[in-house]
Amino acid sequence: MTAAFRKPEPQHENPDRFIAAMAGAAAQVSVVTTDGPAGRFGVTVSAFSSVSAEPPLVLVCINRRSPAIDAITANDAFCVNLLRDDQADIANCFAGRPGALTPYDFACTDWQTAHTGAPVLSGATANFDCTVETAYDAGTHRIFIGRVRQALGHNAAPLAFSGRAYQALRPL
Repeated sequence: MTAAFRKPEPQHENPDRFIAAMAGAAAQVSVVTTDGPAGRFGVTVSAFSSVSAEPPLVLVCINRRSPAIDAITANDAFCVNLLRDDQADIANCFAGRPGALTPYDFACTDWQTAHTGAPVLSGATANFDCTVETAYDAGTHRIFIGRVRQALGHNAAPLAFSGRAYQALRPL
């Protein structure tokens, strides 16, 4: 093949420009929790999505530097707790920016125990108790696909993250 017919190599975006552009996205804030033989851990994430309704599957993306990665893998379960718009302090606690709270301390709020053993945040907008279906590494993160064993929904306004700040979403 001659040079005239070769596709140009794709360019890779500068990570700083990518992060700046992603600040324009809005995402629900959640705390992903796990408990079991590998210990009790929680971490704040904004990368959460449904995957399938039949069977019910969700995904979360967690930075591979987080100790929650090994715990979720070993415990084979996690719960995605979608936060209310008045739960920014919980989001900060499990993001390691606790203010007056202790980082990653479950004593910052009330928890129940899910069927899988994972902590379930009382009063969240929704909780998805999952067993690990599969996991993939992608860049700096691990993507966990969870099979939802129990889903609970509550009528509450969600906490969102956009423009590098927490936001309250309200109907238009």
